[in-house]
Amino acid sequence: MPKLNIFKIGGDIIEEEKKILAFLKDFSDVKGPKILVHGGGKRATTWAKKLSIPIQMENGRRITNKETLDIITAIYAGQINKTIVANLQGFGCNALGLSGADANTIKAVKRPVETIDYGFVGDVIMVNKDWLCKVLEQNIIPVCCAITHDGDGQLFNTNADTITAEIGKALAKEFEIKLSYCFGLPGVMKDIKDSSSLIEKINQKSYETLLLTKAISAGILPKLHNAFNALNGGVNEVAIGNAEMISKAIPYTSITLT
Repeated sequence: MPKLNIFKIGGDIIEEEKKILAFLKDFSDVKGPKILVHGGGKRATTWAKKLSIPIQMENGRRITNKETLDIITAIYAGQINKTIVANLQGFGCNALGLSGADANTIKAVKRPVETIDYGFVGDVIMVNKDWLCKVLEQNIIPVCCAITHDGDGQLFNTNADTITAEIGKALAKEFEIKLSYCFGLPGVMKDIKDSSSLIEKINQKSYETLLLTKAISAGILPKLHNAFNALNGGVNEVAIGNAEMISKAIPYTSITLT
């Protein structure tokens, strides 16, 4: 079974020109089929402030009204996505920028209202794996932003970590899959200010212990939740760590079921 690498990058890389260019050069050098997923929440927040649009967050998630969705769509699917694609082309990497609506790549439904109405936030219900496989077969690299759609004209803001996991699950029967969540920290740490507190291996059992003892920061929990969701859906391995881990032999956190 061929190997597929799926990488996700966040705002701390996207917002620093030297970091994003270094990452994209390293990404372009990775051999074999690969997919890149990105968000862009920091830049969307910056633009919302410039336009005096209130920012509402609940449990680390952005509440997305119509104005916020317009900004997110313009920033994620437009400015960030196309700049990444242009830079990859400059590195000789034939990339294709996609939102979930393009070629019906990722379909979602509006998140149900329970205690909080998140607005135009979508939960993934379908990944068009046949289309993605055809793209990969042509040695074209999908670059997916964190925008999905409902198949009836409505766009949604969707968490990029979740999109990464869902793409991995959808393609798990076609490829041996490794997900790499790349950000500024060395990986999952007991103390985010102390790099020596890096946890290099986490499995289902140790994850449950970490949750019970509250030994890790709340900010990393969504990534871990998505990591185990992906592994339980057929993904082979998940890595969480500094973006340089894709090209250098540096420590990172490896997530596995056992």
